[in-house]
Amino acid sequence: MTDITLLDGSIGQEVVKRSGDRATPLWSTAVMVDRPEVVGSVHADYFAAGATVATMNTYAVLRDRLVRAGIEEHFEELLATAAQQAAAARDAHGAGRVAAALGPLKASYRPDICPPHNDAKPIYAEVVRLLEPQADLFLIETVSSVEHAKGALLGCETTDKPVWLAASVRDDDGTLLRSGEPLSALAPLIAEFQPGAVLLNCSRPEVIGAGLEIVQSFGKPFGAYANGFTRISEGFLKDAPTVDALQQRQDLGPAAYAEFAMGWVAQGASIVGGCCEVGPEHIADLARLLRAAGHCIV
Repeated sequence: MTDITLLDGSIGQEVVKRSGDRATPLWSTAVMVDRPEVVGSVHADYFAAGATVATMNTYAVLRDRLVRAGIEEHFEELLATAAQQAAAARDAHGAGRVAAALGPLKASYRPDICPPHNDAKPIYAEVVRLLEPQADLFLIETVSSVEHAKGALLGCETTDKPVWLAASVRDDDGTLLRSGEPLSALAPLIAEFQPGAVLLNCSRPEVIGAGLEIVQSFGKPFGAYANGFTRISEGFLKDAPTVDALQQRQDLGPAAYAEFAMGWVAQGASIVGGCCEVGPEHIADLARLLRAAGHCIV
């Protein structure tokens, strides 16, 4: 059977649940200043559940986001702490890889305010330079437009580490990026920059299958990790939102989510995992199903 890379699930929301802190626009980031062990415990639980990749808690550790929150002076400290916590969990587990997450500039799901690619390139390049010693790969996440993809891929040009690109598609149509552009419009960038894998992330699991039909035509290893939100609400698309503006689904428990993910594997996906509202229990269920089906988790 197929070798499957099993990603972890939500990092930020797991951190918030365990910390007991009130959600803020940087709900998962500020906790690393005073309570980094909370992040480490999340990574450890995902490894115990069967994940083979720990995603650094760096999604929102970007200068533009930190300036707005008034904590830009912690930029390098936050990156270093996130890298250390992920690497320590991997080392304690005895196996696995560490992925450095590169989230959207400004805000998630907001292609309308995405900086031009020439402006985005140096912002991402700085993060890549600082995280490269600890990262086994770079994971560009929640890409909502072609311009977003280009800026992030340009920022990764200097690394020799694998770069994976993960796009987010519309809640009602998995063939369209959140910008409204066709998912297929990423094809020229995939051909130009040659990322190591192309994924779909932070989208409703129901629309992932249609998107993967397009992604697999790019000729790269592919996969998906969906979210567990009812939808991306209008409230979350306002300036400086908090996760409180999003509602967790009550019909997407571990068994239901694993069924979706196994469907993606049946389509040929070799990389699966979870995004927001998908926790260690979901990953554990998915790991059991993968093994039962004869797949090797790598």
